[in-house]
Amino acid sequence: MQRRTLLGATIAGPAILAAGGARAQARGPIRIGMAGPLTGANATFGAQMREGASQAVTDINAAGGVLGQQIVLETGDDACDPRQAVSVANQLSGRQVRVVIGHYCSGSSIPASKVYLEEGVLQISPASTNPAYTDQGGWNTFRTCGRDDQQGAIAGKYIADTYKGKRVAVLHDNSAYGKGLADETKKAMNAAGLNEEIYAAYTPGERDYNAIVSRLKAGNIDVIYVGGYHTEAGLIVRQAKEQGMNVTLIGGDALMTNEFWQISGAAGEGTLMTFSSDPRKRPTAAEVVERFRARNVNPEGFVLYTYAATQIWAEAAKKANSVDPRRVAETMKSSGPWQTVLGPISFDRKGDVTVPDYVFYVWKNGSYAEMS
Repeated sequence: MQRRTLLGATIAGPAILAAGGARAQARGPIRIGMAGPLTGANATFGAQMREGASQAVTDINAAGGVLGQQIVLETGDDACDPRQAVSVANQLSGRQVRVVIGHYCSGSSIPASKVYLEEGVLQISPASTNPAYTDQGGWNTFRTCGRDDQQGAIAGKYIADTYKGKRVAVLHDNSAYGKGLADETKKAMNAAGLNEEIYAAYTPGERDYNAIVSRLKAGNIDVIYVGGYHTEAGLIVRQAKEQGMNVTLIGGDALMTNEFWQISGAAGEGTLMTFSSDPRKRPTAAEVVERFRARNVNPEGFVLYTYAATQIWAEAAKKANSVDPRRVAETMKSSGPWQTVLGPISFDRKGDVTVPDYVFYVWKNGSYAEMS
């Protein structure tokens, strides 16, 4: 057992008992999990998820908990590695969590979901967009974000309409998220009448992408669509500009972090990305956003999506008068819309949100904002 190397218990709220004491009580605290990349190249997103889940647990506990019981948050680090995600899923299940908020990477959520299904654990991802995650048909999989076939449809049509006659390259990192999003974008772009000049994979985790950049330069590429994460996207556009390319980079929701600009520098100017309309500006989030900012936390990216996932689970458990995962899952599907920091959310029978909300953002002067 290496449980302690991958998991830590974050105890939120002053009234929570220690784990040992909890076992001795007839009605101890309710355990829930949060799993994501707390280390590795995507650790910035794991940190966002941890902030969102921790604040939600604190707020729920301060309001009396769930069914008169306080909540303990268990965290698991999958480093966006599928094998580590399975290990984390097994360990969280062994700790008898009722729900796992996570994972972040689709390549982690999909294999982990099989463990949770076998162990009877509910799973709500705030970030995994690959359609296969909910298309598998398990009763236990939900997400508070949209899907790649929705996000890709928006991106592909926009590229075809805006860059008609331009030379486009579609790149991906071969991950479940990156390739899935790139393929959906390519499909929509092709259907709208624009075909790519280059379709290629790159290896994530490298520091030098000049070889693939040289290929893009030789192909006189005007637009690079990257299905992948912020680290590699930032390096690719920086190295493209260093080679003298006048190119526009377009990506997906994995570029929604200030770390992208730290990597790309000024080369990231004008980069476009798809994400839902800024949840920080929604009236339903105002009070919670102030609580985050009082702690000097910017609730960017997936912070509020994680908060909302935790919020929905707690409200559904109250409505079901049970924390039994199957009963809560059925209540989540049958009793929406759920009032959240993101606004009202309802789920279809697969566990997908019924009203996805993708828009474009643009990077300017080191920060990003919705395009007007």
